[in-house]
Amino acid sequence: MTYQEEIAQAEQLIRGQGSPWAGIGAEAVARMRLQNRFQTGLDIARYTAKIMREDMAAYDLDPANYTQSLGCWHGFIGQQKLISIKKHFGTTKRRYLYLSGWMVAALRSDFGPLPDQSMHEKTSVPALIEELYTFLRQADARELGGLFRDLDKARESGNQVEEQRLIHAIDNHQTHVVPIIADIDAGFGNAEATYLLAKKMIQAGACALQIENQVSDEKQCGHQDGKVTVPHEDFLAKIRACRYAFLELGINDGIIVARTDSLGAGLTKQIAYSAEPGDIGDQYNSFLDCEEITDASTINGDVVINRNGKLMRPKRLRSNLFQFRAGTGADRCVLDCITSLQNGADLLWIETEKPHIEQIAGMVDRIREVIPDAKLVYNNSPSFNWTLNFRQQVFDAWAEAGKDVSAYDRAKLMSVDYDGSELAAEADEKIRTFQRDAAKRAGIFHHLITLPTYHTAALSTDNLAKEYFGEAGMLGYVLNVQRQEIRQGIACVKHQNMAGSDIGDDHKDYFAGEAALKAGGAHNTMNQFAA
Repeated sequence: MTYQEEIAQAEQLIRGQGSPWAGIGAEAVARMRLQNRFQTGLDIARYTAKIMREDMAAYDLDPANYTQSLGCWHGFIGQQKLISIKKHFGTTKRRYLYLSGWMVAALRSDFGPLPDQSMHEKTSVPALIEELYTFLRQADARELGGLFRDLDKARESGNQVEEQRLIHAIDNHQTHVVPIIADIDAGFGNAEATYLLAKKMIQAGACALQIENQVSDEKQCGHQDGKVTVPHEDFLAKIRACRYAFLELGINDGIIVARTDSLGAGLTKQIAYSAEPGDIGDQYNSFLDCEEITDASTINGDVVINRNGKLMRPKRLRSNLFQFRAGTGADRCVLDCITSLQNGADLLWIETEKPHIEQIAGMVDRIREVIPDAKLVYNNSPSFNWTLNFRQQVFDAWAEAGKDVSAYDRAKLMSVDYDGSELAAEADEKIRTFQRDAAKRAGIFHHLITLPTYHTAALSTDNLAKEYFGEAGMLGYVLNVQRQEIRQGIACVKHQNMAGSDIGDDHKDYFAGEAALKAGGAHNTMNQFAA
């Protein structure tokens, strides 16, 4: 509905109520409605699921249409990210939000900082989704409020050309609300617990849920040791639980991202149930590291399985976990991915130990032999040492091509001594094009960085503390923060406006008219930033 249509609808409604509503302004109603486009989290989930499905279809046509996101641990961080994207690129197209379970655990738990082991309160995940969208909706209200005030000024000055330009900008306003891929970890319990949490996350606005195939009560960060996977049927039950949650809430095109940690997980808690040779349980068990039983008298409380007519004892650790054969991770990943897509997942996530395009592509090629349109969400993780990894990749490529690498020590390529070298320059160029190249070669539809704003917050705070508490004193803040905000046009330099002061003043005008006591008068110190 256009701005003028919103006003006309409000006028009709107000006239129908007669004199009791005489103090209600139709244009004010229209403005408030436009500033609050999304009434519920389910409205957001429906809107963003459609966007994400369209983006997936566009990627299938051309892998240059890959999507990106950054992990955000607070609503303000997510809001500033989207404001920045709109400022620099003019559109939020193909830019998403990522909600990292790691950052929820480390930064948002009532217990304080926790490792990424699903020990935080499960309710903190939907709470952060709701918070992120609250801040994004406020960004819409703030930006539209600015357009409305500019429209009033244009009318007051009689500038009809500017008035029409602003009305067109209002009618074509692009929301800051974008899809969020939200980490549900391993589901925080059994399939019923997964379903209940999935509902809360969807009701908060999530259109895409990322779930992993680790044992819920043994869950580890994907970049740490000690990961334990579950048999396929257990994981598929949780995928179905997520789908039922979407369908129950009317989000028929919700997205499920199935993550496999099998590449780095060498353990399982269970031996899968197998009804007949070759079924999915039997395939899972075929990766177990076993030894043949030749003397039944040696079995004491052991589990044995039949493999090709032979009794085999799976190797079991003192922790009562069973061990997979070394070197089977890639095969298990491929099976995990195919099985997940065949049973309701929409996208895949393969957690790797390094950012190597050909390693990823090697698995994706095998998956696409069965599911041709298989697509990945990929973690461009801060757990990777990107500089070292790519310098070593270039070193290895040069060595294989017969190029002289005698000037470089492969083990010490992170050294600042190499920063200006030809090898470092080539490595940096490969990092720069990694997302584009991996989208084309390795089927990666969505690139994300899980924890970037955790690191940027730490880095910027360290820099400010070093300057402010040192010799620079107040200049450390003014020179490196406030002056840069002004020079770079960072919106939150006017922090009162960012926090909603002007929106509040607009509402005071609507509610009290000339009697309104407003904050944005001549003595408001934010006026110092008008220029």
